[in-house]
Amino acid sequence: MRAPALPQLLPWLVAAVAALAGAALLASSELKDRREAFDTNARIAHRLLSQRLVQHDAVLATLALLNSTRADQPEQRLPALYAQILRVTRREAGQAWPDADHAQAEERSRQLGHAAISALDTRSGQYDLVLAAGPGAYALRIDMAQTVPQDEWPLPPGRSPAQVALALPGQPPFALQTGQVNGGGLGWPLHFDKVLASPSQPFHLVVSQRVGPSELPWMAMGAWCAAMVGMALAWTAWQRQLTRRRRAEDLLRLGQVTRLNTLGELAAGLAHELNQPLTAVVANTQASLRLLREQGDIDPTAVAAMEQAVAQARRAAEVVARLRRVIERPAQADGLPSVVLQDAVRDALHLLEPECQRRQLATSVEAPAHEVRVRADPVALEQIVHNLIMNALQAMEQMPVDQRRLTLRLGTEASMGRLDVIDTGPGLSPAVMAKLFQPFFSTRAGGLGLGLSLCDTLATGMGGRLSAQPHPSGGAAFCLTLPLATP
Repeated sequence: MRAPALPQLLPWLVAAVAALAGAALLASSELKDRREAFDTNARIAHRLLSQRLVQHDAVLATLALLNSTRADQPEQRLPALYAQILRVTRREAGQAWPDADHAQAEERSRQLGHAAISALDTRSGQYDLVLAAGPGAYALRIDMAQTVPQDEWPLPPGRSPAQVALALPGQPPFALQTGQVNGGGLGWPLHFDKVLASPSQPFHLVVSQRVGPSELPWMAMGAWCAAMVGMALAWTAWQRQLTRRRRAEDLLRLGQVTRLNTLGELAAGLAHELNQPLTAVVANTQASLRLLREQGDIDPTAVAAMEQAVAQARRAAEVVARLRRVIERPAQADGLPSVVLQDAVRDALHLLEPECQRRQLATSVEAPAHEVRVRADPVALEQIVHNLIMNALQAMEQMPVDQRRLTLRLGTEASMGRLDVIDTGPGLSPAVMAKLFQPFFSTRAGGLGLGLSLCDTLATGMGGRLSAQPHPSGGAAFCLTLPLATP
């Protein structure tokens, strides 16, 4: 019999680890979903803006193909068709751009074979796109904010926390939308940076977002943690019920063994007590019979009665002896096994844990680091330790709660293992000490007086010894010694 090997804190540690792991998994899943949604929206925004910028190139290419010389300049109607085009400027052959930036952009356009950016102003979010067209050239004034197709835009400015900007290397970025900063700087940043698919307008689309702590699935995480706590409570309750059942079964088994051994001790005591008067009856009857025969004339009926009395007295003594032999514990022919004394003490304290708690008793065990192995019958040793501890608990019932202390001290002494059971009860008087291990002697009202006598008999039968003495600081100290087990 052993105390439960599963520590009481283990279910709670497992529940805590499972709760943290589950909460972390839920948070990680939520972050993964938000990151995937962020990447998807950023790629859609990249595609839409790339289409708009490519549209600017297509408009300029169309104007260059038309190379219109009409006086009404129909290209000026383009701003009415495209909200992002603010104006269209045409440089005729032989004329010069009023702005030097446009002239430089036209030169770059001729070298690159496509339009070039000019007069970029990130504060106002506007720039010119210049395309060389034969001897002349065209320039579109583009509003960067209007390039966003609001009807298809996946990041609505009023609802999306994403920050969107267009940037050229070496230039400050232009914010298409400022977004919302969640978490006050705390949380997990998401970032997207990719060049738009327009050689003439190589803007970087930069999208950033921060997932704040408030966006985590706290309700699901809390429900998971609550489920883990509930499982820990259920496991703990089941373990307590299992422990109580095992303790009850062990106490029942120990009680059955104790009753059997007590019957043996009772039979031994009765045999001891009855053998003396039966022997006296036989001796006196035989003496009376001898005297009657010496007188000569005796009644044969009286002689027969006395002989019958002697025979019945001897029969009674044999019945008592036979009863004792039936109830006595059989001798172990193969010797006693090796038992760890610490385990026996731990098992006894586990069985009596409810009794210690009910009496509000402070218990301490002082044992060496190494195992103390003794030669003993495990059941007999268990019974002795249980009886000694139970006697100590009962002795301290009349003491104040703050003075109830039970100390169990284990060690070795020469070739013997030693267990001291020390209590803070009323102690042992000299009169009690003289009869302490005698059968049928008890200081407790209603006690049978066979417990200590039985323990002494069991200890002696295993080659050990049980003794008692008053403790110097008050109370009683019982000492059990048993032969050490040879390695």
